[in-house]
Amino acid sequence: QVQLVESGGGLVQPGGSLRLSCAASGLILSRDNMGWYRQAPGKQRELVAARARDGGTTYADSVKGRVTISTDNAKNTVYLQMNSLKPEDPAVYYCNLNTPLGTPRGPWGQGTQVTVSS
Repeated sequence: QVQLVESGGGLVQPGGSLRLSCAASGLILSRDNMGWYRQAPGKQRELVAARARDGGTTYADSVKGRVTISTDNAKNTVYLQMNSLKPEDPAVYYCNLNTPLGTPRGPWGQGTQVTVSS
């Protein structure tokens, strides 16, 4: 059974940084397509960053240059390093398995809340 557990969210000032973690069980992350998503209140869930099975990465325009998705194969964990956080970044962040087309296909975890406020 696949399980994804997100952590690392919190309150940060504008311009600050956070590293989100997604620990996986029931699968080997390095062999799969992964994505980080976020959902702000009243908005649809959106893909923020994706890492393909071959290691290629893609980012939403809204976060490009500020966010990096990476994987620690030994820990079976995928990370989202977020820098220069902006007031428009607050949301619940989720990780998920992706299809080759970049759409989610796995179970959703509880997510981790990111808040940006001075």
